[in-house]
Amino acid sequence: MADRGASPPSLPDDWPDHPDPILALNRMGGFDWDLDAGVMQMDAQAHEIFDLRPDEYDDRPESLGSRIPSGEVMRLNTVVTRALKAGSENYGAYFRVRRRDGSLRWTHTQGYIRRDENGRPRRIIGIIRDATQELGDSEARREQAAQEDDRRRQTNVVQLTTAALAHARTVQDVIDVLKDPHGLTRLGAASLVMGLVEAGRIRLVAEGPEGSSIPGTEVTGIEEPYPMSEAVRTLSPCFIDSPEEFAERYPRLWQGLTGLDITSAAYLPLIAQARPIGAMGLLYSDRRGFTAEERNILVALGSSISQSLQRAMFYEQEMDLAQGLQQAMLPRTIPSVPGADLAVRYRAATIGGSFGRDIGGDWYDLIPLPGDRVGAVIGDVQGHDTHAAAVMGQLRIVLRAYAAEGHPPATVMARASVFLDELDTDRSATCLYAEADLSTGVLQVVRAGHLDPLVRGTDGSCRRVPVPGGLPLGLSAEFGRLDYPVGTLELDPGDTLLLCTDGLVEHPGADLDDGMEDLAALVAAGPDDVRALADRLIDLAGERGGGDDVALLLLRRRALDGARPGGRLRQRVTPGDPEALAGARRMIRTAVGSWGAEDRADEIELVADEMITNVLMHTEGSATVTLRVLDGGERRVRVEVEDSSSALPRRREAGESGVSGRGLFLIETLTDAWGVEARGSGKCVWGEFVPAKVSTPA
Repeated sequence: MADRGASPPSLPDDWPDHPDPILALNRMGGFDWDLDAGVMQMDAQAHEIFDLRPDEYDDRPESLGSRIPSGEVMRLNTVVTRALKAGSENYGAYFRVRRRDGSLRWTHTQGYIRRDENGRPRRIIGIIRDATQELGDSEARREQAAQEDDRRRQTNVVQLTTAALAHARTVQDVIDVLKDPHGLTRLGAASLVMGLVEAGRIRLVAEGPEGSSIPGTEVTGIEEPYPMSEAVRTLSPCFIDSPEEFAERYPRLWQGLTGLDITSAAYLPLIAQARPIGAMGLLYSDRRGFTAEERNILVALGSSISQSLQRAMFYEQEMDLAQGLQQAMLPRTIPSVPGADLAVRYRAATIGGSFGRDIGGDWYDLIPLPGDRVGAVIGDVQGHDTHAAAVMGQLRIVLRAYAAEGHPPATVMARASVFLDELDTDRSATCLYAEADLSTGVLQVVRAGHLDPLVRGTDGSCRRVPVPGGLPLGLSAEFGRLDYPVGTLELDPGDTLLLCTDGLVEHPGADLDDGMEDLAALVAAGPDDVRALADRLIDLAGERGGGDDVALLLLRRRALDGARPGGRLRQRVTPGDPEALAGARRMIRTAVGSWGAEDRADEIELVADEMITNVLMHTEGSATVTLRVLDGGERRVRVEVEDSSSALPRRREAGESGVSGRGLFLIETLTDAWGVEARGSGKCVWGEFVPAKVSTPA
């Protein structure tokens, strides 16, 4: 008889050096069983119960064989082994002891199992007592205890399986939990099969152990004479109590099972929302028949597995939808950009390590712009769900539209922030927008709460470039219209710009600045080719894992490989935007220097500044400044400033201070040629310069 319902004994760690006096007073003996060493120490009262003198016992459990009949030894070992494998904390059992005079007396033992931090059993501390008087009818008591133990074991099957399935996220996770050796042990079955209903047929998706499936049953019809088909067809469990019944009811299937020593089986329908989604078969080699209680427990087990499968199917459907949505929102292709080598990568987050990929709001984009310019965008919408992906898609389209309209970077970012705020969503987003002029290498960068960019030089070094930034997008309602300062940097031919989201940088427990330093070191040590470098970085992110997705954009400015005509730079300057005016000045200065026209650099910059200032002061619109090299006989640098006003510039007398009124005089004096052209609804004021030397922009 087995009795596992009593509370475990409370014994000190140094037992049996100081046995509890209460145990002795109650005629209970104690033992301490070291499972690793195979040593079981017993106190004097335990020796008395086994009718052993101290010199007759050598602390080895097998030495008790002379006192415990072989049948009792087997049954006691079964109880202990089952408790050890099932993860139980204690066990109890009745068994008979043969005393010195040959008589048999009932005893009862109860053990408390101590395990290490990995759950491995290391030690059993317990008590043993004479139970002869307690058990008046030993056979009845033993049968009752065995039934209770079996009932408890069957109930544990459902509880332990449900607990194991609680962490299963996908259908494959559910299958892995059930078919691995631990799962089969937990279920108490010798073999397991599972099939899912697909298009009116049952497809086998799991077998355990491996190789136990029957050839020809990988795909079966619901109407075919198989127990799994019957369970799906009738929505009722199919119990097979004996080999004879199996052979009679399902002879075709039984022919493939004859070598597996199967004595009974239970085929359970897997039902979700009142419809069958599959069936599972549990095959046993150590039992015949099922009691009513066992059948009820197995039905409950099937219900638990069905719920896990349904949850996993819903999760996979949601993931398919989310991933499809995100892929639709991300750019399908990246356009080729003359003068640059490009690479982009995206990696979805991995949640829970071994579980599936999650969805997120990270994105990248590349926007071709007029005049050898290109806009590079990296961003991250808060959250990991379909809503984040949807917001990301809208924000990406809006940023692209604002940039394509010709707005300067600061305006693009400010308008995107207002748009996100007006979406009436609870999400914010970080973003970095870099507008690069590939002719001069000038980059205008605007940052909204995002990571700074990295730049790798031609010498292989990589540095983080601090860029002034503003608040994340979407916070306009809380802080009013947000301003985004513009930072300027230059890419020399061969330099590589790297933009990424924080999933590539952040490490659990590590500082963000340390993560940026680590990333810079990886980039410096990486391959020169931007595609190979992007693959390397995204692979490292995958190896590291993490709960955030990763977006990555690399832009490498190509080295100058010969002259080509028609180089042109273009920028828009809006009223009330001093950063745009300063950016235009930097663009002109950098371009003129790169073209080798340094002898006229100050004059060109001064004339352009005067033209732009006239537009901002005397019209109500913005100014568009264009800088180009003309190659007609002698090479000239031409500055054009367009506005939407049709009023022509006119000479004015200088004021008393001598500061204003000299604009046209200045332009006429410093240029080699100048003029005014009508442009649609506005006009263009232009000036040309003939430097001593000028190279055609690359």
